[in-house]
Amino acid sequence: MVLVAGAVEVKQRKHGGSLNKRRTGRYAGRVRLAVVPDRSAKSLGGFIERVVAPGTTIVTDDWNGYATLGKLGYLHTAVAERGDVQVAETFLPIIHLAFSNLKTWLRGIHHGVSPQHLQAYLNEFTFRFNRRFYPFNAFRSLLGIAGDVTAPTYAELYAKQSRPTTGSRLGS
Repeated sequence: MVLVAGAVEVKQRKHGGSLNKRRTGRYAGRVRLAVVPDRSAKSLGGFIERVVAPGTTIVTDDWNGYATLGKLGYLHTAVAERGDVQVAETFLPIIHLAFSNLKTWLRGIHHGVSPQHLQAYLNEFTFRFNRRFYPFNAFRSLLGIAGDVTAPTYAELYAKQSRPTTGSRLGS
């Protein structure tokens, strides 16, 4: 089994005129995803330190691997989910939606992904998800990125692990 850690920025839509009444509430901003070796505080804390700015409010389930987030400089709230779907939908709907979209994309488009290349697929999903509202900017970003990289060799393509995506931290 391969474990994937995820962080999603929760944004609040601004109230607009009568045309935007449906467009209020919370929605997913940027997302960060990475393969992690285990569910320990060291692995989960390391992931969060890499992708979330210190001082950010983080809401998680009550897994003990998140217990040290307060010591790392985050404002941490743990929700006692314990497999209760209603609690998960009430307090953590955005991250569940992001993972649902990821699973649907992996199963529907790619029909499964090997653990060896999963990080590369997570990088692609992250790129697409974070630019979903601005398709032209995504195209421009892709052109800029493509101009600065070289294609991987066969040995690099089948190396043990893909590199995670870099970028700005959530909350910053």
